[in-house]
Amino acid sequence: MSADLQARLEARIAQTDAEVVGVYFLDLAAGDSMLIDADARVHAASTMKVPVMIQLYRDRDAGLLSLDDSMTITETFRSIVDGSSYELGAPDDSDTTLYRRVGERESIRRLMELMITVSSNLAANMLIELAGADRIRETMRELGADSISVLRGVEDMKAYRAGLSNTTTARDEGVVYRAIAEDRAASPESCREMIDVLLRQEFNEGIPAGLPERARVAHKTGWVPGLVRHDNGIVLLEGGERYVLVVLTKSELDTEPVNELIVDISRMVHDYVTR
Repeated sequence: MSADLQARLEARIAQTDAEVVGVYFLDLAAGDSMLIDADARVHAASTMKVPVMIQLYRDRDAGLLSLDDSMTITETFRSIVDGSSYELGAPDDSDTTLYRRVGERESIRRLMELMITVSSNLAANMLIELAGADRIRETMRELGADSISVLRGVEDMKAYRAGLSNTTTARDEGVVYRAIAEDRAASPESCREMIDVLLRQEFNEGIPAGLPERARVAHKTGWVPGLVRHDNGIVLLEGGERYVLVVLTKSELDTEPVNELIVDISRMVHDYVTR
């Protein structure tokens, strides 16, 4: 029973000094589910890029844009506090390729790929401006994710100092990934395409590291050093099992022990599903 899984996960979590560990698990076939501190609100970090992707696909479904439309690459954006400009820099981004191409054009599809698979902040800021933070939040509410708050792009330091940050909960992250898995986040075709993008994630030291080699994970990571580290997604096992797993952590611990916690949670959930 999931109560046994919950007890074992809580015992493992208790071995860390993490301030918050939020977990959401849902077996998509059996319907078995489990929540641990799932309503604790934390900084969303780059997990907020998945709601951006969902909005873009919904806009594609509605005929409002084509993913093959292009945008001019820019590194200058406006603060949501007062409209003043700020710039993103390559040293603070996990992907630097776009910074060498400022002023050139790139397709929405390629920008979205970079935003998800290598967590490009520059691509994310461009796409948030295109999709609109207000519209993204409205879509999340429509899907049942009542607490996810996408307010702004990355590195808007005036907003950060004013307490205006993107936040989320494990419960809402689970709602979002369940909607994708069940073809409800957008059209079935768009949901399948989103899963394909998420499967190409290049940061795989979390949930995937706790799974057998042939398991696939459609997921998105997010981290702010010394603050939060997350990994959320849909796990696809060789035997046909599918489940949603979300692990959000708020901790001042070094990266390694937090990664070990996420890996252990992933392994324990896998063992439970395939028991």
